[in-house]
Amino acid sequence: MDNDEQQIRGLIADWGRLSAEGNLHQLLTLMDEDVVFLVAGQPPMRGKVAFAEGFKKAVEQFRIDVASDIQEIKVLGDWAFGWNHLTVTMTPLKGGSPNRRAGYTLTIFRKKKDGKWVLVRDANLLAEERK
Repeated sequence: MDNDEQQIRGLIADWGRLSAEGNLHQLLTLMDEDVVFLVAGQPPMRGKVAFAEGFKKAVEQFRIDVASDIQEIKVLGDWAFGWNHLTVTMTPLKGGSPNRRAGYTLTIFRKKKDGKWVLVRDANLLAEERK
């Protein structure tokens, strides 16, 4: 495994950890300014500001736990893509049953001039897990 792939795997691990911590400031450093998130049934979420607004609302109500099982990462120069199986558990802070969603994601990364990899595009196919 080359250094670029290791850095991307680290970014994915950091994403899960920072989400659980509710650390918006550090999460924003993992994405490009023009980031786009695609989620089924919703319009594209474009840019860091839109992500920040949604994340702030979510962490006011839920603890977010993320588990990622990386299936593939391919590095092509300063661009890379990866797909993984993602499980997101949203536990209400005021009590109640957790909501668990799982499915596959496809993510595109870009290497910035400083050598740091960031998330540029993300499409997820998460659906509520059946009990």
